[in-house]
Amino acid sequence: MVRKLMLMTTGEVLVEKIKESLSSVLPISVIVLLLTFIVVPVDSGLLLAYLTGTVLLILGMGFFTLGADISMTPMGQHVGSSVVKKRKLWLIILVSFLVGTLVTISEPDLQVLAKQLNGSINSTLLIVAVGIGVGLFLIIAMLRIVFKIRLSYILIAGYAIIFILAIFAPQEFIPAAFDAGGVTTGPMTVPFIMALGVGVASIRSDKAAEEDSFGLVALCSIGPILTVIILSIITKANAVYTPYEMPKIDNSQELAVSILKQFPEYFKEVAIALLPILIFFIIYQFIVSKIQKKALNKIVAGAIYTYLGLVLFLTGANAGFMPVGYYIGTQLGNLPYSWIIVPIGMLTGFFIVRAEPAVHVLSVQVENITSGSITRKHILLSLELGVSAAVGMAMIRVFTGISLLWFIVPIYVIALVLTFISPKIFTSIAFDSGGVASGPMTAAFLLPFASGACESLENSVITDAFGLIALVAGAPLLTIQILGLIFKIKSSKAHVAEETVQPEKTEEVENETLVM
Repeated sequence: MVRKLMLMTTGEVLVEKIKESLSSVLPISVIVLLLTFIVVPVDSGLLLAYLTGTVLLILGMGFFTLGADISMTPMGQHVGSSVVKKRKLWLIILVSFLVGTLVTISEPDLQVLAKQLNGSINSTLLIVAVGIGVGLFLIIAMLRIVFKIRLSYILIAGYAIIFILAIFAPQEFIPAAFDAGGVTTGPMTVPFIMALGVGVASIRSDKAAEEDSFGLVALCSIGPILTVIILSIITKANAVYTPYEMPKIDNSQELAVSILKQFPEYFKEVAIALLPILIFFIIYQFIVSKIQKKALNKIVAGAIYTYLGLVLFLTGANAGFMPVGYYIGTQLGNLPYSWIIVPIGMLTGFFIVRAEPAVHVLSVQVENITSGSITRKHILLSLELGVSAAVGMAMIRVFTGISLLWFIVPIYVIALVLTFISPKIFTSIAFDSGGVASGPMTAAFLLPFASGACESLENSVITDAFGLIALVAGAPLLTIQILGLIFKIKSSKAHVAEETVQPEKTEEVENETLVM
């Protein structure tokens, strides 16, 4: 597949990427469409907005994945490998901190969360603090690869500190804090940071290098949770939710005006997101490690594709999927059988994970690095099952008001125990997958869906709907490590079978020799 793409022109590759995004987005689009026809009827303006958003989503994901492949991934790999080649610890620390902070501050999903909590903590303070948190944990993640420290030890220490601090934090902030860990590892962060890990690990020649190339996203997810909890303790703020306002769209002209108004906002937002990391890379390659002009031009061209893709994707997600998600959730919450939000949530969760841009990056990178031994199909199925279960738990919380800690603590305890049983590479992939699965589609559809249902049921959105992203980020930690155990058991059985068969063959050869 990779060789086939290399032989194609950029236009042909783009068409191929759009076809892939169509196959990823189509299932969830059809599910939502069926809901609007069968369970929750919507007016023609909202349906038109949803259909338009779907088209923008498909085009955006196609452009984004092309741009990530030819720009974000090579940038991260180049920085990662070159910074280790210099063999200067201070340079590794400085570059890790700058990259982690810059990429996080520019993450679109973090901007959305900060706006929703603006009444509680100043949004600028929150964004900068979370960025610094990711920068510090990216330093730890890079040093872990260099010094060959086991990932599970750092994860256990990190989450132990989180759960201890959670005792002293205002309880209504806990869901938002865990959600912050999910939203910061989105479409901007994942391609660059994952490639950074591959670049660093490529310098090592030992067998564990492949396993250690994963885990950066996992550790970077800890920083935001810690910073939001610490901020809530220091500021002693009360969590405030800003209600979502449904757009009023009665016809196609009003829809066109609405989308055209949003485009400039996202052009600006994505430019602010992409420019810092692009400028950093250009300065870095001139000062520290130069690359060929042809390769640099390709990276810049790829950055343009990434830019256009994210603009189209975010516009489609927020203009089309967000209002429909909120409306469906509101209407389902008003039904006499409102418990139906649980199975419907699980169904949408199963299909929506394929539409996350960063999931494509992770699944392809896993398949490439493991030379196909861990296939994209296995990773996607594990994520689908995990996210489906997570959304089911989130909907149970919306329906009953059970505290997030009753779900999240057992998930992380079991996941951390599994780190000592499951193969190391599956542990690293699992904790990376948690951050990857909780991307813009979760924030743009599932969270508004939960918020709408919560408001209809007259429950607290800030305590009962928030936390959905955290659960989506947590469930894959279990499913992918369980997948690792299955692989381990199958490998052991295959090895035993080979040892059993081999003596029989030897005996047959000896008998033949005796007959001769």
